Formats: sequence, structure tokens, C-alpha cells
Amino acid sequence: MQKIIKINNLKISNNLPLAFMAGTCVIEGEQHFLDFAKKLKALIAKTKHPFILKASFDKANRTSVDAYRGPGLSKGLEILAKAKKLTGLPVLTDVHEPWQAEEAAQVADILQIPAFLCRQTDLVLACADTGKAVNVKKGQFLAPGAMEQIIKKIESRGNKNILLTERGASFGYGDLVVDMRSLEIMKQFGYPVIFDATHSVQNPEPWAPARAETAKWPRFWPKRPRRWASRAYFLKRTRTRTTPCPTGLTRSTCRLPAK
Repeated sequence: MQKIIKINNLKISNNLPLAFMAGTCVIEGEQHFLDFAKKLKALIAKTKHPFILKASFDKANRTSVDAYRGPGLSKGLEILAKAKKLTGLPVLTDVHEPWQAEEAAQVADILQIPAFLCRQTDLVLACADTGKAVNVKKGQFLAPGAMEQIIKKIESRGNKNILLTERGASFGYGDLVVDMRSLEIMKQFGYPVIFDATHSVQNPEPWAPARAETAKWPRFWPKRPRRWASRAYFLKRTRTRTTPCPTGLTRSTCRLPAK
């Protein structure tokens, strides 16, 4: 049974129309963010979909020590409060440490737990204790089924305002891929499933090549992909052979490349 999560006057569920959560990754400045929030609201209003404004007051998991992290908790929440009042939109923000949860909950309608921290029990419980909706981003290292244990942590505090976010899975050391089955697996828990379309295609490692450089790499597929993608063509290029098969399979048909 799919649950309906109420965020102010909005309703979010896997069975309801698409809802958007969008905004800047981090607050870069007060006027910049306020102007951005107004323009983004006007843009999404044209689609008539529910919309939640998001931004971080601090990005504590930046790769480089020199990277900009944000205005900090106090100033960041002040800016989020102004944007919330200006636009009338519900607000989502990240929390990285348990002590931040209660203060962030004074402004934010949804507290988001970053993917790297999704199994940090103290952080999860602190967010749950605020009574606000909690959006948990599935760690790149977690199977979707493992999110059930995180759900139980939040529910143990009597909080059932839960959202689950898919943001890709580690593929080697510096890439992410999305297993779309993850969306359906997490949907079985009944809580709304969010798809993070931006982080799911990033190169998270500092040594990962820039997009322009990646485009220069050779392409490892046939020169005529449409022809090779054709199942009919593939079958034409194979011959059927009954068992015994070189693969050792006994009750199947083995297809070998045509000579």
C-alpha cells in the first residue's frame, strides 16, 4: 500500500502525479538564491506539478578542502526562511550532524540525509525526532533492499514521514550507474521514491575526467550500432546447435557465431 506524505499543503506518493524537488546545490548568496527561487517557482508553476525548494546551507562532504561549502547553518537557515516566506514554497535542506537537525527543523519542511551518511544512526534518529519529513538518500554502496533498516530506524521514533531517494550506485571507483530496478524495490516499502537525476550521472571522484575530456575517449561499440542492435540480424548471424553445448548447458539451445 503506497503511503501519502503531506508536506504543508502538498501531497507526495508513488501513486500521485510527479512532484519536483529542485534548487541550488548550495546557497551561494542571499540575493542570488532569492532571485533564483522566484524564477524557479515561476518556471515549474507552468507544469502545475507540486514543487519543493531545496538548497544546502553547508556541503560538508566536498572533495577538496578549498571547495566552497556554503554560508553555514545560521546564515543559511536565515536565507532559506526568507525564500520560504517570499515564495510560499516548502523547503528541503541537508543536515550532516545530529545537533543540526533540531535547528534546521525550525525552518525546513524536509530534512535530507546525504547518501554518505544514510547509515549514521544518530543522525537518522535526530532527524526523525524532529517530526519533520525525512528524505534519505540511498548510499552509493547500499542495495535498495537495505533501505528497509533505515526506514525502521525512523519509524522507531514514531515518525512515518519518510521519503527515499535513488542517486545511483558505485560503478568501479569513479562512476555512478542507476539500476532502475532500485526504484521498484524501494517502492515496495510504501514510501515515496525520489529520483535524483543530477547526482546519478556525476563523476564523484576528483580524478574523474571532465565531460569534454570524456567525449574524446574512443567509443567501444560497433560502427553500425543499429544493425548490431537488431535481434533479427543477430539471429541471422548465428546457427542453432542442440546439446551437448560447449558451455556445459544440457537442457538449452546454444547459439554459436556463424562461420
